Amino acid sequence: MRNLKIILLFLFCFGYSSLNAQKILIYMDLKQTDHLKAYGAAYWTLERGVNVEWLLNYRGGSFLIDYFPALERELRIRGIAFESLGGGDVARIYAQIEENNMESVLLEKAPAIAIYQSPRETKWDDAVHLALVYAEVPFTIIWDEEVMRGDLEKYDWLHLHHEDFTGQYGKFYANSKNAPWYIQMVKLNEDIAHKLGFQKVSEEKKAIARLIKEYVLRGGFVFAMCSATDTIDLALAAEGVDICPAVFDGDPPEPNCQEKLDFSKTFAFEKFKLILNPMVYEFSDIDVPPGNYPDWRPAETDYFTLFEFSAKYDPVPTMLTQNHVAVVHGFMGQSTGFLRSLIKKSVTILAESEGTDQVKYIHGNTGKGTFTFFGGHDPEDYRHYVGDPPTNLSLHKNSPGYRLILNNILFPAAKKKHRKT
Repeated sequence: MRNLKIILLFLFCFGYSSLNAQKILIYMDLKQTDHLKAYGAAYWTLERGVNVEWLLNYRGGSFLIDYFPALERELRIRGIAFESLGGGDVARIYAQIEENNMESVLLEKAPAIAIYQSPRETKWDDAVHLALVYAEVPFTIIWDEEVMRGDLEKYDWLHLHHEDFTGQYGKFYANSKNAPWYIQMVKLNEDIAHKLGFQKVSEEKKAIARLIKEYVLRGGFVFAMCSATDTIDLALAAEGVDICPAVFDGDPPEPNCQEKLDFSKTFAFEKFKLILNPMVYEFSDIDVPPGNYPDWRPAETDYFTLFEFSAKYDPVPTMLTQNHVAVVHGFMGQSTGFLRSLIKKSVTILAESEGTDQVKYIHGNTGKGTFTFFGGHDPEDYRHYVGDPPTNLSLHKNSPGYRLILNNILFPAAKKKHRKT
């Protein structure tokens, strides 16, 4: 009898609210204990065929889900804060959303995710790779051979990070040409280029860039960070034009190669100027600040500001900027940010460094798909050097910068606009 009383007391104290809950709210404001794992929980729910409502601008971009016991158990295991809500609570949330710059967007399908990453000896980590592993979101690593044989069609979302689509091996030549990892990287790229039928790595990488663009034109979603953001546009603009110095491909760039660039083929940038000196760790003037920029603001004062959009009329940029703060600490990369004057007018600016010419975060449409470019290498490591250890995300569970990365893995799941009336 005593044991029965204890069981009944436990159910009354701890189980009553869950047994009577209609919805679970994973709130994403400053009270959330682990913002990053919350995205993984939303993805986990979608994998099980259960829809997720993304409440844009409500408590930092919260997730509302029909209650089921396995979800509650999973949230507790992962250490994610949540609330169990009854019908009256949910009605009040919908009323608040209807009356303010908020919206409810229905997520219906867990996107299939791929990361474009070479099998080279890793001397730098990938922030998206780290984020997906920490959030427990499944993904597949692919590289050039998989892209060439058409495997992109298997995926809804593709990530590109510290990549060089111009065939200049990241322009590490000046400081690292004799390093074993650099020598291995060059050989690896040359081997795959020759295997795929190309004489030069630069031509093979440009072919890969064109296949990625075709993937977007057909409806794919691409998210790029660091050097992938500008080098893919350089590669697209330089189709049929040699822009590589001789130290990379054995012959000099074409005469007047700058004038031969075709900006109509790029995703985001136009009118940029190439940096052809192989000893300079920059590809073009797109990057702000470039690696040798002497007067950039100190790390402690380097911030960028997220733009606010209409949740009801501009749901995609609103999804991409969901956060519990509006101002985010900056971080460097080979491509840190983008010179405003070189961004195409059709591109939506999502975040900027106020008082400067630097744009940090952009989004646009190409054909049936989209691209999103985020400047910098690692949101929680201001200057991440080659060989530095990877960021431990268990120490950055509430990172606003990493939240922007994870916003991108969920917005392809939004198949239609969902309004409660």
